[in-house]
Amino acid sequence: MDKPTHLVECETMLIGRHSHLAVPRTRREGGLLDRSAYILLSRIEIEGPMSIGQLSEAFGLDPSTLNRQTSAMLRAGLVERIADPEAGIARKFRITEEGELRLRQERSKNISALEKILADWSPEEVTTFAAYLRRFNTDIERLTGRPWPRS
Repeated sequence: MDKPTHLVECETMLIGRHSHLAVPRTRREGGLLDRSAYILLSRIEIEGPMSIGQLSEAFGLDPSTLNRQTSAMLRAGLVERIADPEAGIARKFRITEEGELRLRQERSKNISALEKILADWSPEEVTTFAAYLRRFNTDIERLTGRPWPRS
């Protein structure tokens, strides 16, 4: 018999699989953002302008990885570099109007897809599911020491 954690592992693997399978379809249909840009823009949207160091700390990623990702976002016009008023010559990344627009559009597509998936669920079931997902994520964040800012 499977342990409950084995069942959770299987289901989280499948969530990753479903997300992965949706990416090529979305891109063929004119998808707007790749996964890394979506997540980085979401964080900058919440926290405001962030430096490579702040992004590195927030995500636990090597600065070279973030340099590649932010360079791609700069080329796409999703972010711009601004002076960091607290750090001399240091620069921060700020989301542009184009970045905000594309983030809103991508989030809207994601929410529409979730609404289709959850169409037969009651509002109470969706709320309970969201609460469990939040608890799952916040426990991961507690263990890694990298909380995601929430409203």
